[in-house]
Amino acid sequence: MQLQNLLRSISYTVTKEISYQKNYVPLTRDELVDRLRKALREKRFQHVLRVEQTAIELAKKNGVDVEKASIAGLCHDYAKQRPAEDFIAEIKKKGLDPDLLNYGNAIWHGVVGAELVKDELGIWDEDILNAVRHHTTGAPVMTKLEQVIYMADYIEPGRDFAGVDKAREITAADLGAGVAYQTKQTLEYLITRAKPVYPKTIETYNAWVPQYEGKID
Repeated sequence: MQLQNLLRSISYTVTKEISYQKNYVPLTRDELVDRLRKALREKRFQHVLRVEQTAIELAKKNGVDVEKASIAGLCHDYAKQRPAEDFIAEIKKKGLDPDLLNYGNAIWHGVVGAELVKDELGIWDEDILNAVRHHTTGAPVMTKLEQVIYMADYIEPGRDFAGVDKAREITAADLGAGVAYQTKQTLEYLITRAKPVYPKTIETYNAWVPQYEGKID
C-alpha cells in the first residue's frame, strides 16, 4: 500500500536528481534526458519521466540497481516515435528475426528500439538493453530490472485504465505477480480484439501466469 500511495501522490513535474556513477551510459542524466526530449513529443517525454521515477521506486523496493532502473526507464520508449522505415532498416541491417517485419511499432519500439539505444546512445549493458527490448512483450525469463521496467511502464501514475489500480496493488506486494497480472491482461486484451499476438508474449504468459494462479485473479 505504501508504494501504491507513493505512485499516486508523487509529483513528476520535477524529477528526482540522480547522478550516474557506474558508466552504464556515456552521458550524464541531464544529457540523457535532453536526448530523450529531442527524440520524443512532449506527452511521450513526460511519460518516460514518470516511468523512470516509478522504476526507481520499484528498484529500491526490490533490490535493483537504481542507476540501471533510471537509465532503462528513460530509454524504454526512446524509439517509440521513429518512422517505420527506421525499424525496417534496422531489422535488415542487424539480421534480426524476419518475422518482426509482420508486426509494427508496438513491438518494434522495444525489440528493435534496443538496437537503436545501443548504437545511438552508447548503452551496451545487456540488462538495460533487455529491459528496453522486453518492456512490451515480456520474456519467459526476466531479471529483476526487466520486471521493474515492464511494470513501471504499465503502472506509472499517468496510466488510467480498468485494472490499473489492481495492477499497482499486486505489484506493490509482489513484483513477479505484477508481471503475471500484466501479461494475462495484455493477452486477454489482444485476443478479445482479434489483434495479432507476438510469439514472445505467449511464451511470457506460459512462463509467468500459471505460477501465480490465485494471486492475480
